[in-house]
Order: sequence, then structure tokens, then C-alpha cells
Amino acid sequence: MKYENILISVDNNIATITINRPSKLNALNVATINELHKAFKTLNKNNEVQVIILTGSGEKAFVAGADISEFAHFSVKEGAQLAAEGQEKLFDFIENLKTPVIAAVNGFALGGGLELAMACHFRVASDNAKMGVPEVSLGVIPGYGGTQRLPQLVGKGRAMEMIMTAGMITADDAHRSGLVNHIVPQAELLEFCNGIAQKIIKNSPYAIGKAIKAVNANFKEGKNGYQAEIKAFGNCFGTDDFKEGTTAFLEKRKAVFTGK
Repeated sequence: MKYENILISVDNNIATITINRPSKLNALNVATINELHKAFKTLNKNNEVQVIILTGSGEKAFVAGADISEFAHFSVKEGAQLAAEGQEKLFDFIENLKTPVIAAVNGFALGGGLELAMACHFRVASDNAKMGVPEVSLGVIPGYGGTQRLPQLVGKGRAMEMIMTAGMITADDAHRSGLVNHIVPQAELLEFCNGIAQKIIKNSPYAIGKAIKAVNANFKEGKNGYQAEIKAFGNCFGTDDFKEGTTAFLEKRKAVFTGK
């Protein structure tokens, strides 16, 4: 499949998606959101892909925000539709993907860019990264899940301050607050993320997918996370991966998982 706004590479069971709009600081427009949806959907179905790394092209930005020119003249109905479609196609879609997604945050991650990074399963930042949700400075609020995921990650008070001040925080601030897991020099960012991905792919793809679903259940209204965990735990017992993992442990050898 050909893409105009993203680049995809796959190596050793690890896929890297690069948002490639450097002249716009990789800003999200509708076309890019649609391409990302297709890419994630395709890679998630590919049994050879066990981890996805998401990053931005160039050294300045992961994603500097949404493409404001696309919605500056939208009506109330159009604005609500923009948020609903974006959340369904991309942000919620990534969060619920069975394949682990690591955000490699290089440079600015602002507005929709930070919301995109937060939709990933966890984040690694370059030491020059700057993050924020400046939407209120435009007379609007975060609309791609930012008001929900940011408090989950950094706590209500910090999230309220970030949203209301519309300011940016440094990679160090993001690390201290739990927004990102690690900070590394920009030149080492993708290599570091690949190192984490290599650790992930040694484990059962089936179990990892179930773990993602169980963790997410705790943050969904009307869901009982403990019950979701019990069900997922039980399901694992019926898999080839469980048989292989336990047999390999007892035989004191490395397991070879198939994701089944």
C-alpha cells in the first residue's frame, strides 16, 4: 500500500511508522489520520509484526499538533464529528490494538501530537522533547482523548494545570510525572526503542495482547478490570503459547512462541 504522509519499515518483527510531513512539523490532518489507521490495521493483522514503533520525521517534531487550517471554520456539528471520527479511527484504535505500540517522541509533541503519543501503550522521549496541550489558547479543548488520558497518566492536578495554562513541559518534567518512561539522546531514540521492542518480542504475543486488553479495561466506564483480568488469564490456558511457555520453563530452555 502506498502512503503520502507516512513511511513504514519492518525489520526483525518490529515495524516502524514514521509520520512524514516535515514541512508541517508532522501536523495531523485528516489524510494522515486515515493513513495511520490503515497502517496500524494492516500491521496488527500481520503475524510477523510483534511491536510497532511510532515516530515523526526530522529532528524537530514527533507531531506538532493538528492541522488547524482544516478545521478553523468548522461548525459545532463538524467539530464534534471531527473529534469522534479521529478518536475512533486512530486514538482509541491504537490504545486497543493487540500489538504493542511504543511512541518514540522526538521533539515537539503538542495538542493532537501529545494525544497521539498518549494513545500508544507507552512513551520514550528524546532529551529535546517538549510536550503540551495548547488547545485552550485557540479557544477549544483537547478533542482526541487528551482530557481523559492525560489525567490517567500524570494525575488530575497536573493535567488540569497543563490543559489550563496551555504551556509546554520538558522531557525531564514528563519523565518525573510518568508521562514518558525514558529519556534518551535524540540520536539514540530509535535504537533505544528497538531495544525495548526486542525484549517484548521474546514473550508471548497472545499473552501481551490479552494484558493490554486487561489493563485498558480498568480505565473504561462500566468495565470491571479485575473480571477482565480473570477472563483473559483463563483464556491464556487454552493457547499453544501457554503450553510452550510452561513446558520451556520446566525444561529450562527458551520458549518459542507463535502467538496462538
